[in-house]
Amino acid sequence: MKVAIIMGSDSDFPVVEKGYNILKDFGVAVDVRVISAHRTPEVAFDFAKQAEENGYEVIIGAAGKAAHLPGVLAGCTSLPVIGLPIKSSELDGIDALLAIVQMPPGVPVATVAINGADNAALLAIQILSVKYEDLRIKFKDYKNKMAQKVIDKNIKLNEKLSCK
Repeated sequence: MKVAIIMGSDSDFPVVEKGYNILKDFGVAVDVRVISAHRTPEVAFDFAKQAEENGYEVIIGAAGKAAHLPGVLAGCTSLPVIGLPIKSSELDGIDALLAIVQMPPGVPVATVAINGADNAALLAIQILSVKYEDLRIKFKDYKNKMAQKVIDKNIKLNEKLSCK
């Protein structure tokens, strides 16, 4: 199990780090790289073309502003690519979201929320869980724990309200 997180800039890492940590917590091998679709396009092409033979099974492409990186990666590989739009100061990430989600037919990029690194990682885990049963079990456990937290919060709130 191996995921690549490709960022257009090292300034994206504070957002990406949450997803990186989730992947590590699930026991998924993950590599993080800075590759710009605009400044180092040949590096992006080469990475994507060689990703499968280098053992990657899912790629997360994180980019802000014009955000062409996930699409460039998806155009050069048959692996699933998840686009992670990064919030920029100018348009609050809407520009990145639209650049990533508006892919032409035949070049799909799954897209998560602006700065949604946690969901990008969890989607990668779900994709991998089709092949790896242990990940599927861990993911089900994760969702059960998440649901239990909501149930516990509901109980606490109603206990507090009943005391008034």
